[in-house]
Order: sequence, then C-alpha cells, then structure tokens
Amino acid sequence: MNILPAQRPLTRTARLLAVASALAATGALIPSAVASAAVSEGRLAAARDAVDQSGVGGIAWYVDRATDRVVVTADATVPPAQEATIKQRAGANAAVIQINHVAGTFRPLLAAGDAIYGGGYRCSLGFNAVSGGTYYFLTAGHCGKVAATWYTNPAQSTLIGPTLNYSFPGNDYALVRYANTSLSHPGGFTVANAFVGEKVTRKGSTTGTHTGTVTALNASVRYSGREHGTVSGLIQTTVCAEPGDSGGPLYDGTKALGLTSGGSGDCTSGGTTFFQPVREAANAYGVTVY
Repeated sequence: MNILPAQRPLTRTARLLAVASALAATGALIPSAVASAAVSEGRLAAARDAVDQSGVGGIAWYVDRATDRVVVTADATVPPAQEATIKQRAGANAAVIQINHVAGTFRPLLAAGDAIYGGGYRCSLGFNAVSGGTYYFLTAGHCGKVAATWYTNPAQSTLIGPTLNYSFPGNDYALVRYANTSLSHPGGFTVANAFVGEKVTRKGSTTGTHTGTVTALNASVRYSGREHGTVSGLIQTTVCAEPGDSGGPLYDGTKALGLTSGGSGDCTSGGTTFFQPVREAANAYGVTVY
C-alpha cells in the first residue's frame, strides 16, 4: 500500500490564487480578490506610516482590511501637489493608498456660544461619570485645553466646575469635575465599542441631535492648522456636526460610544465627523460612565 504524504492546508493567499487561476481559464477573472490577498500587513502598515509622516494637513486616514487599502480622506484645503507628496512618501507602497475627497475643512468643532462655556469658548458636555462618590463629565480634550473652568451660561455666572485634566492632540478627551452641588448630572449609559456599519446618534449644543453611520475605526486625522496636530484612534462617521458640538456624546441607544472631536461639512450639506472613543477616556481617568 502506498501512503501519500500529508498535505499541508493551503493558506488564504494560496487558496485565492488557485481559485483565480482556475477561473482565469474560463475568462472569469477576480483581480480584486487576488490583489487583496497579495497585500501584506507590513505593506499596509508602511503605507499608513508614510501618510502619517507626510506632514500634510487636512487629511484623515485608516487601514481598511476589507479592501486592503489605506484610505485617505482629503478636505478642501489639500491641493493636488500635497496629494502627490503623500504618494511620493509612500514610494513602492503608494499603490495601496486610496485618496478620497470631502468638501469643507477638517477642524476641531470649537465655537463661542451655548451649552458649556469656558475661556471664551462653547463646547458640549459628553457623558457624566463617577468615581468614589465624586461626579465628573467627559468632553473633548481640545475644549479642556482652552478652558480651566466651565459654566452653564454665556455670562459665566453659574459654575459647573474645573477641568482636571485633558489630552490633546494625540487623543481628544478631558475630565471636568462637578463643583456646583446644586447641578444635576443624570445618566443612563453604559460604555461600549463602536463597530463599522453601526447606526449612531450624536448630540451637540449647536445642531442638536443627528444620526449617521460608523464608516471606520482607529482613524487618524490631522486637523488643518499646525496648532491642532494629529489625533488617532478615532471613530469615523457620516454624522454631521458644526462648531460648538465638540465634546458632545455619540451613542447607540444606551451605549456610550464617543466624544465629538472634529470634522468637515455642516448639518445642511453633511460631512465627515470624528469621535474619540469614550472607553479610552474613561479608562484614562479611572471613572465610570453611567
């Protein structure tokens, strides 16, 4: 009896190439599947790092494993020459970079006006949180950066409390303590992780409540203007937002997902908006969102 040697299972790449080869004989090619199989994690990581190191402002980027592309979204401030800079920086990996375009400008959504006020600016309260019997709320880090103390009204006569800490750029979250015991701080949320395709809702002091869809996770954005810097690990969505909505909550029912960071567009024409995952913020400060 002849015993055939054990055959090793084919890898995903080998299986796809074998299928492509068989289909090629019948004229039914599947180039997208073959291309996807040929892109390594290392090549995608190198392309992503090249985008980051390009220094081009007004862009957002993330790795899309479904298409094996580094998807770059350029706002209206990015000229063709800077798009070329991104590709040049990537060198041999430029082919895996996909550049899309949006109207408007990627910017932190800070404004002077309504909701929570401090340092001459208006932002939005995100989620209430608690630790050891002390109550806090989370908001955007670029809001915490510009205001040491927050109030409920434009005249800044009704105190909320101080900014205890913030992280921006890099991250975009801040922690504010309730120092005014006469203020209520209702809850009703539990922290959760967002997922691509999830239908979500955002609330902000400028535009109120709007809905949309999560389009990417772990996105990075370099806001226009060098002083704003790069923020990474963000949730990218189609929910509209405008200046003053910064720090407001992103949620799905009772699931607390994120804090409004920035974006492009407005709530008339739409746009792309980014959110700091709230779990990271709560963990950083050792507080529980409720």
